[in-house]
Amino acid sequence: MSFLTIGHRGVMGVEPENTLRSFVRAEHAGMDVIELDLHLSKDGALVVMHDAEVDRTTDGTGLIAEQTLAELRGLDAGHGERIPVFEEVLDAVRSPLQAEIKDEAAARALADVMHRRDLVGRVEVSSFHDAALAEIKDLVPGVRTALIASRWGADIVDRAKAVGAESLALNIRRLSLETVEHAHGEGVKVIGWVVNTQDHLRLVRALELDGAATDYPEIRRTGRFTA
Repeated sequence: MSFLTIGHRGVMGVEPENTLRSFVRAEHAGMDVIELDLHLSKDGALVVMHDAEVDRTTDGTGLIAEQTLAELRGLDAGHGERIPVFEEVLDAVRSPLQAEIKDEAAARALADVMHRRDLVGRVEVSSFHDAALAEIKDLVPGVRTALIASRWGADIVDRAKAVGAESLALNIRRLSLETVEHAHGEGVKVIGWVVNTQDHLRLVRALELDGAATDYPEIRRTGRFTA
């Protein structure tokens, strides 16, 4: 298994998260994969944002699901950046992507884009929602998926296998060698998030993880050496 460095929402430690500016910088930094988050707007657009509300990362307020794409486009997402739609990211960078389904309703819209643009080889789909991963597997045969968890029980590997996920993306602050060994024993890869410090990198190496999601471009260079 090759070690992957994943740009978390682009490189959100140095650029506005989930913006084209952040994704382009992540690609220029040489990230192996760029991670982003997906919600549906009121009018069904597949928009790239982490939170369900726009308040934290833009100059607007309110739920994404209650605003049209045109309304969302009017917001400043940082340094004059606009909230992108998924297909704009596909066109802005060439890197492999990890698309996280934040809103379960986005699974079908994502599946439509993946079919239309033949993205099975380029896009891995991730989610905290087991049902969303099961749905995307059904809608897009052959798609690679990752089950995300911040807190989890002893059944986490079984959950991943039950929905056909090839990888687990787990909070590195709660990750144990026992969980990693169990996953690897079942053929499931383990990615740690969010890896932003030297202590985190040492833990990545000790746990023999398959990859790390990071907010900072310099972690890729250090991570290649450390891990």
